[in-house]
Amino acid sequence: MCIRYHYVSKAICETKIALLGYARVSTSHQKLTLRVAELKNAGVREDRIFTDMMTGATDEREGLQRLLGRAEKDDIIICTKMDQLGRNTADMIHIVDACYKKGIAIRFLENCLSTEGTMGKMVIQILAAVAEAERERILERTNDGRVAAMASGVRFGRKPHPATASALTLIRQGVSFKVVSEKTGISRPTYFRLKRRFTAENKGVSSAM
Repeated sequence: MCIRYHYVSKAICETKIALLGYARVSTSHQKLTLRVAELKNAGVREDRIFTDMMTGATDEREGLQRLLGRAEKDDIIICTKMDQLGRNTADMIHIVDACYKKGIAIRFLENCLSTEGTMGKMVIQILAAVAEAERERILERTNDGRVAAMASGVRFGRKPHPATASALTLIRQGVSFKVVSEKTGISRPTYFRLKRRFTAENKGVSSAM
């Protein structure tokens, strides 16, 4: 007698494998019942399907946490789509990798990807490469936006102290920090930063001469 269902209905019932399902939807998308129906069609028992209904930007995924706590070595988790498993690609891969290391396979119905068997590790590596490419694209878009903003006159970084010019003038005259601070209100770190700037400017002038 089989303790757990095998994921292939025609297989000999001698492997102790539990087929678990996970579905997550937001209130603005398809009903949860449709996702559950897909998991049932894939052979998952209703009492082994874990679900989450996400609202807004909340990160509470009680269903997922119960699923991960329930899954054991040799179990298979079926998810209809990859983007349902994690908050983002990196989070999804973290979950997939953590399950793989525990001997728990994950199968995605949408694209037929699975971490089962000898190809499982390769699938994870491919997913990691996709995540890395995604991060690089985000950084590239961010950098392009920054360059465009700078070209249009936008300045990044900490805004200079309103009394920077006055403080720099006093520093060029050799005035001490105490006096400069009393007259301009600049901090000690700002004073020495401006002093280093003045020293560097002097060195540049001397080298040019």
